[in-house]
Amino acid sequence: MSEPIGRFLIVDYDRSRVDDVRRMSTYARESYGTAVTLVRADPTSVDAGLCDEVIDLDPLRPDFADAAERLLGPRRDQFVAGVVFSDDAVRSGAELLARLGLRTDSPELAAGAACKHAYRRSEAAHRKLLTAQRLLVPDVARVDSCEGLADFARWHPEGFVVKPAREGDNRGVVVVGPGDCVDAAFAEVGPYVENGVICEELLPYRREYSFDGLGSLSFVTEKVRAAGRYPVELAQILPARLDHAGRSAVERAGRQVNWLVGQCEGPFHHEIRLSDDGSRTAVVAPHRRPAGMKIWDLAYWVYGVDLHQRWVDAAFGNTAGPALSAPACSAATVMLGVKTDRDFAPEDVVAGPSPLEYAVAATAAAHRLLPGELVVTGFDWLSPARRRLHATPRDGADFAAQGCVVLTAPGTDMGEIVRTLREVWLDTLDACTGRFPAPAQVPAQVRGEHDAETETELEPEARAQVPVMGGAGR
Repeated sequence: MSEPIGRFLIVDYDRSRVDDVRRMSTYARESYGTAVTLVRADPTSVDAGLCDEVIDLDPLRPDFADAAERLLGPRRDQFVAGVVFSDDAVRSGAELLARLGLRTDSPELAAGAACKHAYRRSEAAHRKLLTAQRLLVPDVARVDSCEGLADFARWHPEGFVVKPAREGDNRGVVVVGPGDCVDAAFAEVGPYVENGVICEELLPYRREYSFDGLGSLSFVTEKVRAAGRYPVELAQILPARLDHAGRSAVERAGRQVNWLVGQCEGPFHHEIRLSDDGSRTAVVAPHRRPAGMKIWDLAYWVYGVDLHQRWVDAAFGNTAGPALSAPACSAATVMLGVKTDRDFAPEDVVAGPSPLEYAVAATAAAHRLLPGELVVTGFDWLSPARRRLHATPRDGADFAAQGCVVLTAPGTDMGEIVRTLREVWLDTLDACTGRFPAPAQVPAQVRGEHDAETETELEPEARAQVPVMGGAGR
């Protein structure tokens, strides 16, 4: 093997993105001939297997950029490109890349993409500009006591949201409605007070989307959120089911957010609410990193573009590339929960195909789809450990599993597919763990009725995987 031509630097990543980091590392080696260096706190043997060099350094350290420059600066000539792959490192990592002379989006404006309070302050500073673009700037206040939360409640009797300033995955997010106990709400966010908790007025728009992409490439993803006290994300649908006016409004808001957080060539994922008439928007949260819930994988299946590879290309200065093609299908990531509050571990499931495959077969039958028109393209248990899960999830980790499906049936509404799939999954999971008899719509294989007629429900072609660029398990 020839000697590497320089090094590709990855600054931090969330543990759920290990497959993405592996693909990007492999692509950088194979396409650019570089070695790969990873900087993150408390690296594990998994990290060592992803990259050629791993450096233990916490991006949340106040002196991270200084400490990292002392370590890497003496060999700065080795580093030819780099990316920042986490909210925690979005500011400090960008600062490090800039100090090493590597391409990066603005370090100065990056705080708005990591801290919700910093972003709201930036919005307030540009209120007139944003209002002219029909983007609502909500009232917000930082609170560090129950008394502060009660004061905000008095100013917003119609209800409000209390949330950690820096957490993701809907951790600690609580909707406080009229008459709700503020003491109970503050108790739920108590663990996050040290790093900042904010209250925001309720956004008056119900529909939610995300403006996603990389550099000049963008697309709109539809979010399915739970109603009630814990507004967790239940599914992502691509392409979003939107008319031209609504799509234009979301795109307009997303571009404004990119200006505020300093995004230029890198990735973005901005969560945006849309009014019922499709004319007005409000930002839920901005991010200068790839979207979660495998949205970039959905984009590959729908548009045929591998954004992880394009991100590596952009880091090396190769920002040109084809525009997104017309959607070839519909795709969705679906969060899969439990029917009742219970302790659960994947080991409870009987051996055989995943419960999602059975649930997809039942969903396809319910919607009278042809074989191969609804296929599973990804499935993951969220944790191998035994955990207490709630029938009403409280955050993005309060689910048993996550699955991805692709729909190629013309005229079929992916939103209805998602709704049916999430309902059928609950009974299927119980059947696969032997808790309750399966209802009639669950395939006979789960009910134990194996016969020649029912065996065909899970023929291989009905489970065929959509081809994936590079073959890495998407």
